[in-house]
Amino acid sequence: MPAQKSRRASGLGRVLVAVYALLALAATGRSVFQIATQFDEAPLAYGLSALAAVVYVVATVALVAPGRTWQVVAWATIAFELVGVLVVGLVTVLDPELFPHDTVWSVFGRGYGFVPLVLPVLGLLWLRRTQRSLDRDAAAGEAAARPGASDGRGAARDGRDA
Repeated sequence: MPAQKSRRASGLGRVLVAVYALLALAATGRSVFQIATQFDEAPLAYGLSALAAVVYVVATVALVAPGRTWQVVAWATIAFELVGVLVVGLVTVLDPELFPHDTVWSVFGRGYGFVPLVLPVLGLLWLRRTQRSLDRDAAAGEAAARPGASDGRGAARDGRDA
């Protein structure tokens, strides 16, 4: 049986997944390098960069993986990402002394062209769109599974010929 693909990763979702994967790779590389070479200089900033990397990796997987569980994981991860970039961005603007070195989310993702600020907004909008589609499909499936449900042509689909 071939692996089932998530609707979240189809159409424009493929672009979203590609950007998440690229950001996951960039954030992971950056945080690993920073932690390995300079962790003692800014442990909070580099720890937050590592957290951002994990968030991007999980979000990428959740957008690709099929099923309602992964849908929930995608919602939670991307919402967490948005809160993270907003909080860290605001703190780094209001009190830059707290972060002597940049994180992925510093100044709302300025070091990454503000992609970390825009990406979760687009991600949540995409999840909302695909959620509606899943809900419609589920409702249609439930209606079709009821005994005596109509097939749309007025005939009952209970196995008898009318």
